[in-house]
Amino acid sequence: MRRVVITGLGLLTPIGHDLDQVTAALREGKSGVRVQPEWAKIGHLATRLAGEVRGVTLAGKDRKKIRSMGRVARLALTATEAALADAGLSAEEVSDPRTGLAYGSTHGSSSAYVDFARPLFARDSFEGLPSTSYLKFMSHTCVANLAQYYGITGRVQSTCAACVSGSQAIGAGLEAIRAGAADRMICGGAEELHWTHAGVFDVMLATSTQYNASPSTSPRPFDANRDGLVVSEGAGTVVLEALEVAEARGARVHAELIGYGTNCDGTHVTNPSAEGMADAIRLGLASAGLSAEDIDYVNAHATGTDVGDLAESRAVHDVFADRVPVSSVKGAMGHTLGACGAIEVGLCVAMMRGGFIAPTKNLEAVDPRCAPLDHVMGPPREARLRTVMSNNFAFGGINTSLVLRTL
Repeated sequence: MRRVVITGLGLLTPIGHDLDQVTAALREGKSGVRVQPEWAKIGHLATRLAGEVRGVTLAGKDRKKIRSMGRVARLALTATEAALADAGLSAEEVSDPRTGLAYGSTHGSSSAYVDFARPLFARDSFEGLPSTSYLKFMSHTCVANLAQYYGITGRVQSTCAACVSGSQAIGAGLEAIRAGAADRMICGGAEELHWTHAGVFDVMLATSTQYNASPSTSPRPFDANRDGLVVSEGAGTVVLEALEVAEARGARVHAELIGYGTNCDGTHVTNPSAEGMADAIRLGLASAGLSAEDIDYVNAHATGTDVGDLAESRAVHDVFADRVPVSSVKGAMGHTLGACGAIEVGLCVAMMRGGFIAPTKNLEAVDPRCAPLDHVMGPPREARLRTVMSNNFAFGGINTSLVLRTL
């Protein structure tokens, strides 16, 4: 079976835009969550918190190539430009038929959809609507626009699966290279910030509302005083290559991707199953050819919701007991939804490279209802991380588990 490595990495997050920035932010305990005062004008929207990508110029100077891109696709493009540059790939290598693309988001550009729908329903007419409107908010806008921008001629796969969109894209890339269907895969996920995203969770009473006046203190994964998630935006792209292909061109390797497990609870659309999560974790271990004792750190999905954090703690304990250190990076930047799986792989690389485990920001008192775990709290924990696991879980009971290892 072919070995697969990460040779390129691009990040856009509320706490930084490259490996050095996010490493520093995680070590220093910075928060990317901010108050959104303009949300006060949205009726019956209780949360005011979100994580934004700030201080970056989005990629794409060719108007013809970006006119079908909304913000979510521009975020994906910017992260992908950084990943391809990091990998040192030429345009010819990117457009080679043996190079594929797998990318996802929860859905397309919400701002573009609102711009389309408001005049349409106000006038009951399509008059004046741009021909590119739909291309910005279609569910596969990221992967379709990236494919056209780079002239991808290999396989293209859209992973539109809510909070596992990014991790499923990376898993699909791993499987394609292992199977010999591709030599290289560009994989990731993206999400743009919009008040409708907050509203979706707000009506389900799943957003953080008690900390509107102190944004850096929420979300609070696993904490007894958590009150819900904080929606955020961002993008993460990784370049995966067969090890022999990477070695042949002298590429630098960030980490080896050695395992991927995915399954479905098959029980409820929004209520997670600890058993289903645990089974996905075991599938990830089996794919990597490892046992639970081989994992040095688990990067938890943990969004700060009541039932989600409880189920996840029980799933992790079922597989690892309290032996393995666990933390969630969402306390620092909120939940980037379709981007989180790809971003969190990048943050795991940052910790593996830096020799530390980032604590779960805002975790001060573990909810006693959670299963007992070795939570990383307070300052960062210095650690030599050889093998790490990153887990993500989504509506529909769709679960993923990725396993990384240093070479």
